[in-house]
Amino acid sequence: MDERSTGIVLRTRPLTESSLIVHWLTPDLGRVGTIARGARRPKSPFRGKVDLFYTAEFTFARSRRSELHILREVALRTTRTALRHDLGYLNQAAYGARLIEQTTETETPLPEIYALFEGFLNALPGAPPRAVMVLGFEAKLLAELGLSPREGKLLSLIESLASREWDEVQQSELTETELRELRQFLHGFLIYHLGKIPANRANAVRSNAT
Repeated sequence: MDERSTGIVLRTRPLTESSLIVHWLTPDLGRVGTIARGARRPKSPFRGKVDLFYTAEFTFARSRRSELHILREVALRTTRTALRHDLGYLNQAAYGARLIEQTTETETPLPEIYALFEGFLNALPGAPPRAVMVLGFEAKLLAELGLSPREGKLLSLIESLASREWDEVQQSELTETELRELRQFLHGFLIYHLGKIPANRANAVRSNAT
Protein backbone atom coordinates (compact mmCIF):
# COMPACT_ATOMS: atom_id res chain seq x y z
CA MET A 1 0.00 0.00 0.00
CA ASP A 2 1.30 3.45 -0.88
CA GLU A 3 2.18 5.85 1.92
CA ARG A 4 1.40 9.56 1.94
CA SER A 5 3.13 12.54 3.54
CA THR A 6 3.82 16.24 3.14
CA GLY A 7 7.43 17.25 2.74
CA ILE A 8 10.01 19.83 1.75
CA VAL A 9 12.52 18.85 -0.92
CA LEU A 10 15.93 18.93 0.77
CA ARG A 11 18.06 17.69 -2.11
CA THR A 12 17.84 16.15 -5.56
CA ARG A 13 20.38 14.40 -7.75
CA PRO A 14 20.27 12.51 -11.03
CA LEU A 15 19.98 8.75 -10.83
CA THR A 16 19.83 7.94 -14.54
CA GLU A 17 19.37 9.99 -17.67
CA SER A 18 15.65 10.10 -16.97
CA SER A 19 15.24 9.65 -13.19
CA LEU A 20 15.95 11.65 -10.04
CA ILE A 21 16.62 10.85 -6.42
CA VAL A 22 14.56 13.21 -4.27
CA HIS A 23 15.24 13.62 -0.55
CA TRP A 24 12.38 14.97 1.55
CA LEU A 25 12.01 16.36 5.05
CA THR A 26 8.61 15.46 6.50
CA PRO A 27 7.09 16.06 9.94
CA ASP A 28 5.68 12.54 10.40
CA LEU A 29 8.27 10.33 8.68
CA GLY A 30 11.41 12.43 9.08
CA ARG A 31 13.86 12.36 6.18
CA VAL A 32 12.74 10.15 3.33
CA GLY A 33 14.56 9.29 0.10
CA THR A 34 12.58 8.54 -3.05
CA ILE A 35 13.23 7.71 -6.69
CA ALA A 36 11.24 9.77 -9.16
CA ARG A 37 11.27 7.59 -12.25
CA GLY A 38 11.22 9.54 -15.49
CA ALA A 39 11.27 12.88 -13.65
CA ARG A 40 13.86 14.33 -16.05
CA ARG A 41 11.73 13.68 -19.11
CA PRO A 42 9.96 16.73 -20.58
CA LYS A 43 6.48 15.24 -20.22
CA SER A 44 6.97 13.67 -16.78
CA PRO A 45 4.13 14.25 -14.27
CA PHE A 46 6.89 15.14 -11.77
CA ARG A 47 8.26 17.89 -13.99
CA GLY A 48 8.34 21.21 -12.12
CA LYS A 49 7.14 19.64 -8.85
CA VAL A 50 10.29 18.34 -7.15
CA ASP A 51 12.70 21.26 -7.16
CA LEU A 52 14.74 22.37 -4.14
CA PHE A 53 12.77 23.67 -1.16
CA TYR A 54 9.38 23.05 -2.75
CA THR A 55 6.69 21.78 -0.38
CA ALA A 56 4.39 19.09 -1.72
CA GLU A 57 2.11 16.28 -0.74
CA PHE A 58 3.47 13.03 -2.10
CA THR A 59 2.81 9.31 -2.14
CA PHE A 60 5.40 6.57 -2.40
CA ALA A 61 5.74 2.82 -2.42
CA ARG A 62 8.08 1.63 0.29
CA SER A 63 11.04 -0.49 -0.80
CA ARG A 64 11.92 -3.59 1.21
CA ARG A 65 15.53 -3.63 0.04
CA SER A 66 16.59 0.00 0.04
CA GLU A 67 16.15 3.32 1.82
CA LEU A 68 15.13 4.79 -1.53
CA HIS A 69 11.41 4.32 -2.11
CA ILE A 70 9.43 4.74 -5.33
CA LEU A 71 7.74 8.11 -5.71
CA ARG A 72 4.21 7.72 -7.05
CA GLU A 73 2.46 11.09 -7.06
CA VAL A 74 3.31 14.67 -6.15
CA ALA A 75 0.85 17.50 -5.48
CA LEU A 76 2.74 20.78 -5.32
CA ARG A 77 1.84 23.19 -2.49
CA THR A 78 4.59 25.83 -2.24
CA THR A 79 7.43 26.72 -4.62
CA ARG A 80 9.18 29.49 -2.65
CA THR A 81 10.24 31.20 -5.86
CA ALA A 82 11.49 34.20 -3.87
CA LEU A 83 14.46 32.12 -2.70
CA ARG A 84 15.68 32.05 -6.31
CA HIS A 85 15.84 35.82 -6.56
CA ASP A 86 19.11 36.02 -4.61
CA LEU A 87 22.00 33.57 -4.40
CA GLY A 88 22.37 34.52 -0.75
CA TYR A 89 18.96 33.02 0.08
CA LEU A 90 19.85 29.80 -1.72
CA ASN A 91 23.20 29.54 0.06
CA GLN A 92 21.51 29.93 3.43
CA ALA A 93 18.67 27.52 2.63
CA ALA A 94 21.13 24.93 1.28
CA TYR A 95 23.27 25.16 4.41
CA GLY A 96 20.21 24.65 6.60
CA ALA A 97 19.27 21.57 4.60
CA ARG A 98 22.77 20.09 4.86
CA LEU A 99 22.92 20.73 8.59
CA ILE A 100 19.60 18.97 9.09
CA GLU A 101 20.79 16.01 7.04
CA GLN A 102 23.94 15.79 9.15
CA THR A 103 22.20 15.98 12.52
CA THR A 104 19.15 13.76 12.03
CA GLU A 105 18.43 10.11 11.33
CA THR A 106 16.45 8.92 8.30
CA GLU A 107 12.81 7.96 8.73
CA THR A 108 12.52 9.26 12.28
CA PRO A 109 9.59 11.64 12.94
CA LEU A 110 10.88 15.21 13.13
CA PRO A 111 7.88 17.56 13.56
CA GLU A 112 9.85 20.24 15.43
CA ILE A 113 12.75 20.18 12.96
CA TYR A 114 10.30 20.31 10.05
CA ALA A 115 8.55 23.34 11.56
CA LEU A 116 11.91 25.00 12.20
CA PHE A 117 13.12 24.54 8.62
CA GLU A 118 9.77 25.56 7.13
CA GLY A 119 9.78 28.76 9.18
CA PHE A 120 13.38 29.49 8.21
CA LEU A 121 12.70 29.07 4.49
CA ASN A 122 9.57 31.19 4.63
CA ALA A 123 11.31 33.98 6.55
CA LEU A 124 14.48 34.27 4.46
CA PRO A 125 13.06 36.46 1.65
CA GLY A 126 11.64 38.92 4.18
CA ALA A 127 14.83 41.00 4.06
CA PRO A 128 18.19 40.99 2.27
CA PRO A 129 20.31 37.94 3.23
CA ARG A 130 21.73 38.38 6.72
CA ALA A 131 24.27 36.22 8.52
CA VAL A 132 22.24 36.50 11.71
CA MET A 133 19.48 34.40 10.14
CA VAL A 134 21.83 31.43 9.76
CA LEU A 135 23.23 31.92 13.25
CA GLY A 136 19.67 32.02 14.55
CA PHE A 137 18.91 28.81 12.68
CA GLU A 138 21.95 27.15 14.25
CA ALA A 139 20.90 28.33 17.72
CA LYS A 140 17.34 27.07 17.24
CA LEU A 141 18.47 23.73 15.81
CA LEU A 142 20.89 23.16 18.67
CA ALA A 143 18.06 23.85 21.12
CA GLU A 144 15.81 21.30 19.38
CA LEU A 145 18.62 18.73 19.46
CA GLY A 146 19.29 19.34 23.16
CA LEU A 147 22.79 20.62 22.44
CA SER A 148 22.49 24.29 23.39
CA PRO A 149 25.59 25.83 25.02
CA ARG A 150 25.42 25.90 28.82
CA GLU A 151 28.01 28.57 29.54
CA GLY A 152 30.08 31.30 27.95
CA LYS A 153 29.85 35.04 27.44
CA LEU A 154 27.65 34.59 24.35
CA LEU A 155 25.15 32.35 26.15
CA SER A 156 22.49 35.04 26.60
CA LEU A 157 22.73 36.08 22.94
CA ILE A 158 22.42 32.50 21.72
CA GLU A 159 19.46 31.85 24.01
CA SER A 160 17.83 35.04 22.78
CA LEU A 161 18.19 34.06 19.12
CA ALA A 162 16.88 30.56 19.84
CA SER A 163 13.73 31.91 21.49
CA ARG A 164 12.86 34.76 19.11
CA GLU A 165 10.38 34.58 16.26
CA TRP A 166 11.94 34.68 12.80
CA ASP A 167 10.98 38.28 12.12
CA GLU A 168 12.66 39.27 15.37
CA VAL A 169 15.80 37.34 14.43
CA GLN A 170 15.81 39.07 11.06
CA GLN A 171 15.61 42.48 12.69
CA SER A 172 18.28 41.77 15.31
CA GLU A 173 20.86 44.53 15.52
CA LEU A 174 24.24 42.94 16.23
CA THR A 175 27.51 44.81 16.21
CA GLU A 176 30.28 43.59 13.91
CA THR A 177 32.12 42.35 16.98
CA GLU A 178 29.09 40.41 18.27
CA LEU A 179 28.47 38.94 14.84
CA ARG A 180 32.09 37.86 14.40
CA GLU A 181 32.33 36.34 17.88
CA LEU A 182 29.01 34.53 17.51
CA ARG A 183 29.97 33.17 14.09
CA GLN A 184 33.29 31.88 15.43
CA PHE A 185 31.82 30.45 18.63
CA LEU A 186 29.06 28.51 16.89
CA HIS A 187 31.54 27.27 14.28
CA GLY A 188 33.72 25.75 16.99
CA PHE A 189 30.77 24.53 19.04
CA LEU A 190 29.21 22.71 16.08
CA ILE A 191 32.49 21.07 15.13
CA TYR A 192 33.07 19.95 18.72
CA HIS A 193 29.64 18.31 18.98
CA LEU A 194 29.16 17.13 15.39
CA GLY A 195 32.73 16.36 14.35
CA LYS A 196 32.35 18.44 11.19
CA ILE A 197 30.01 20.97 9.63
CA PRO A 198 28.74 21.39 6.06
CA ALA A 199 31.36 22.94 3.82
CA ASN A 200 28.99 25.62 2.56
CA ARG A 201 28.70 27.36 5.97
CA ALA A 202 31.22 30.03 4.97
CA ASN A 203 28.98 31.21 2.13
CA ALA A 204 25.86 31.01 4.27
CA VAL A 205 27.22 33.25 7.05
CA ARG A 206 29.09 35.65 4.80
CA SER A 207 28.37 39.10 6.15
CA ASN A 208 27.16 40.75 2.95
CA ALA A 209 24.54 42.17 5.28
CA THR A 210 24.85 41.91 9.06
